[in-house]
Amino acid sequence: MKKCKSFHWLIGVTVILLLSSFMCATAVAKEIKIGVIFDYTGPYAAGGSEPGAVGTKIAIDMINERGGVEGYKLKATYADAQSKVEVAINEAERLISQEKVDLLLGFYSSGQCVPIAAKVDAQKKFMWANICVSSAVFKNRNLKYVFRAQVHSDTYGLVSPDFIAHYSKERFGKDPKDVRVAIIYEDGPYGAGIASGNEVGAKAHGMKIVLKEGYAATAPDLSSLVTKLKRARPDVILHTGYNPDITLLLRQGRELGLKFKALIGHGAGYGQIDKLVATFGDDVDYLYNVDPVAAQLLDPKTLAPGIGDLTAEMLKRYKAITGAKEVPPHTSSGFNQTWVFLTDVLPRAIKKYGGYDPDSLRKAAMDTDIPEGGTIQGYGVKFYPPGNPMSGQSMRATPVVMQYVKGQTKIAWPISLQTINPVLPLPAGHPYAAKK
Repeated sequence: MKKCKSFHWLIGVTVILLLSSFMCATAVAKEIKIGVIFDYTGPYAAGGSEPGAVGTKIAIDMINERGGVEGYKLKATYADAQSKVEVAINEAERLISQEKVDLLLGFYSSGQCVPIAAKVDAQKKFMWANICVSSAVFKNRNLKYVFRAQVHSDTYGLVSPDFIAHYSKERFGKDPKDVRVAIIYEDGPYGAGIASGNEVGAKAHGMKIVLKEGYAATAPDLSSLVTKLKRARPDVILHTGYNPDITLLLRQGRELGLKFKALIGHGAGYGQIDKLVATFGDDVDYLYNVDPVAAQLLDPKTLAPGIGDLTAEMLKRYKAITGAKEVPPHTSSGFNQTWVFLTDVLPRAIKKYGGYDPDSLRKAAMDTDIPEGGTIQGYGVKFYPPGNPMSGQSMRATPVVMQYVKGQTKIAWPISLQTINPVLPLPAGHPYAAKK
């Protein structure tokens, strides 16, 4: 009888152990591993990567707090690209091969995004790009497993000449063909891509391009470029750069007496109004920035139900985490792109296509059809199909032109979204204002 009891006890223990093992296995199985790559250190961190990373994490945290996605918890592993292309590539490979993540998400720098997208796609892994905007990520590459709901650089570049052309006669007293434009840019994929769009847009309006020149984002001195700008006498400067080089250009420009009627930046460092104001104070007033809109600037009544509340929650959390008073556009982009993926693409992959493997995610992404007003940044999401030169890029994402006034961000273009009558040209007394 004792042997029988011992045997039954042994069986009971064995069953418990098996059940425990099964339960642990089940728990592990109900987890989706996401590799998140941003620049948490280096010059790109202050140039917009860090706010984008915070927005991304807020979205992941909120989804987990709501129970995850279709019963799966999200396990995010965060990696620092250190503002270096090779580090970003190595971190992407580490996350895939060692951490065994199910997908990659994030990315701020286009210089990193271009090579990583190619490598990830070649391995048939899945990548969702949040912030990087270079059209070169997708153009004529026929990527199958890389997607981006974000605006791309060709659209950035075209918006600013359109804006100037609309107001040139009224505000400058010139036809668009008589407007003198200088195009300057950091010479990586990001800056070069937007500059190319600037050139196409300016030429379409017949504008006079008096200078087009790139420079290294890490350049220690931009005085020679400032001198060329002074000689070229542009009415409008179209500039694409990161925070350190923008700071250098504006500082040396003021020291050397650079004047213009308008300066339009294009995302990156120009999206960091808090840092610009901290460095230059009122000198930032009336400068422009082209970017996906900061969500808090939109009227919630024009958006889908619940979007306004979602924006409010994101803003509250960002301010609590960072202590910032102004929330930059990159935060909205990081949050928005992540939210679209986690609430639209990922659930559909699991429910309709049976899982979250790269092929299921790819099919689910191609089904995405979010109309205008369906995201916190206003634009919709629909991806160009395979065979299109921009396959994997959203065709519905659009930027806006914003103007900085007294430390606040206002929408200047398009007219349908305006929250300010644009101040153009720079008013008399502004340190960079050209004489009329």
